Amino acid sequence: MSDSQRVAIHRDNAEGKARIIFAHGAGAGLQSDFMQYFALALALNDIEVVRFNFPYWQKFMDSGVRRPPNRMPELEHCMRTVASQFDDGKPLFLMGKSMGSRVAFRLANELDAKAAIALGFPFHPIGKPEKLRLDDLNNCCVQNLIIQGTRDNFGKPEQVRRYDLPANVAVKWIEGGDHSLEPTKRSGYAREQLWQAAVNEVTKLIKSVIR
Repeated sequence: MSDSQRVAIHRDNAEGKARIIFAHGAGAGLQSDFMQYFALALALNDIEVVRFNFPYWQKFMDSGVRRPPNRMPELEHCMRTVASQFDDGKPLFLMGKSMGSRVAFRLANELDAKAAIALGFPFHPIGKPEKLRLDDLNNCCVQNLIIQGTRDNFGKPEQVRRYDLPANVAVKWIEGGDHSLEPTKRSGYAREQLWQAAVNEVTKLIKSVIR
């Protein structure tokens, strides 16, 4: 993707007082139930949400052929290209699900974001707890936010509590949530209840920053 190429975007509530550029995870694009729920729920809180597909996912949508995710430099370039489409000075937040959250944290300084937000941060690959990705979390934002399910196999509470996280990273736990913040059937909770709890945390952070 060349620098001159524009990435197709989907905007919810373009009049919102703050803007979130929201990156998807490795296994689903901007139209997934997860992405749509968060985008629309945040839009109802006077926040603009900008969704987009990374190149590998857009190619899958166009061809029907599954492809592995792009390498990190390509993912970063794509999110950077999305951000370059806006120059109105609206307060910017970068948010991602899983893989997308790594991109968001890594670009926060460069894009002058107010904060980076992770919805399920992949602290390590599944089954490889020694391969930590903590370096991705380093940026100069005053406050960043990770929202993590207590059943998340990419970073469970007993593991994350041992990590030396940057002082500007807060972790909020969603009880019973997995890596997509979904509960077990036996819990009696609907996934939307857990997702709304996460939306409330994101909204709280943004309003505290732009007040």
